[in-house]
Amino acid sequence: MSQETETIKVLIVGSGPAGYTAAIYASRAGLSPVLYTGIQPGGQLTITNDVENYPGYPDGVMGPQMMEDFRKQAERFGTEVRYGVVSQVDFNKRPYKVVVDESKTILAETVIISTGASAKWLGIESETRLNGKGVSACAVCDGFFFRGKDVAIVGGGDTACEEASYLANICKKVYMLVRRDELRASQIMQKRVMNNPKIEILWNHETEEILGEEEVNGVRVKNNQTGVEKVLDVEAFFVAIGHQPNTGIFAGLVDMDQNGYILTKPGSTKTNIPGVYACGDAQDHEYRQAVTAAGTGCMAALDAERFLSAQE
Repeated sequence: MSQETETIKVLIVGSGPAGYTAAIYASRAGLSPVLYTGIQPGGQLTITNDVENYPGYPDGVMGPQMMEDFRKQAERFGTEVRYGVVSQVDFNKRPYKVVVDESKTILAETVIISTGASAKWLGIESETRLNGKGVSACAVCDGFFFRGKDVAIVGGGDTACEEASYLANICKKVYMLVRRDELRASQIMQKRVMNNPKIEILWNHETEEILGEEEVNGVRVKNNQTGVEKVLDVEAFFVAIGHQPNTGIFAGLVDMDQNGYILTKPGSTKTNIPGVYACGDAQDHEYRQAVTAAGTGCMAALDAERFLSAQE
């Protein structure tokens, strides 16, 4: 049993745009929220270099700087931001019991889950080394920087097809690397990429290495049937093999879809448990943008505030 126990009104788990926005709204409502940052304080944006599509930053902003701005704003209104990872959760009765770092117990009147999602990667060294230097897991976020250039994207599902089509609108040529001899995507998405003259699908191809020192200047690929290798002359490499929501700790407690995204009631951030809310990429597999995450963070704080008012 943990030594310390503390009772709070609003506990926010996770610290990306959703968590920090929820904190801003909850603290301005006088709810004295406590936010635990999780393993990656600031979330996916901390590994994003330039953010140019968030309103209010006309000259763009570095991802880590933006998250620092969000954190300062939340703290200014009274949010207590703490470094720690939630290790245990009990949603059987209110106040809900949450254990942090296996040592501190918190009793929370409401819980806002904003744990985000993580991109799945291929797991090769060059991908990690060049991440943010031409390697990206978000074409919508970073495709703009490579307009008019040749790029490659890996994946065979709907997301990969959607991102390949998006890239084809702004890039000169898009190589689509598909491990098998067919796409997993829906028929409509398959037609879209196959009929696009700017997209060349390389069937049965796997990525061996992304080339370049300080930036991407090519990718070495191999045909997994013939063993033949070749180098594609590209300036960016996009990975679109899916995302994994960081919701494992809540499995079996809140309703989720088959991929682990938390299900919320339409038009709200309410989960199946009263007083527990989910926002950001932990519940959004559709848009996955900083601005949409922030919007749902606002909703979660308002939902929690209304819930607490109704209890009084």
